[in-house]
Amino acid sequence: MNEDSAHYLLFSVIFLFSSPITLVLLPVALFAFLHLSANTLQLMDKTGTRASSLGNLLSNFVTNYQKTILLTVAMAEIILMPIAVLAVFGGLTSLVTPFIYYRFLSFRYASRRNPYTRQTFRQVRLTVEAVIFLPACPQIVRNLGQKAIDLTCRLAPPVVTN
Repeated sequence: MNEDSAHYLLFSVIFLFSSPITLVLLPVALFAFLHLSANTLQLMDKTGTRASSLGNLLSNFVTNYQKTILLTVAMAEIILMPIAVLAVFGGLTSLVTPFIYYRFLSFRYASRRNPYTRQTFRQVRLTVEAVIFLPACPQIVRNLGQKAIDLTCRLAPPVVTN
């Protein structure tokens, strides 16, 4: 379960038996695109056509946007947690789904190869803190935001550093 590929096997199984939630497809589609691009570039290297305009375009695109794509995947994974909870109340998924999805998110957060989920959680926390500490923010929103941040920090798994 330490490998990212195992995480996405778990991700696919989690939502296999629930009603369709379109956002579930975004991480899978973006990772499929990245793998397709990498394999296409390897194939172009072996055939000697990487220097073509298509090869250069694909190589530049992956180089320039890989981090953005991975951060988008991480944001979609994070946003899916409250959606999974709401889907239980809507009858779209089972009661077990949010608990299993929490385990998936904790695996992604603790991943050594992919730090983007941790970075995205941190960025979301900083953004929420910036909004709730504005003078114009109502006290009830400030309290709810602070409680959500505290809960998320308590539930975050410890990160092993090497």
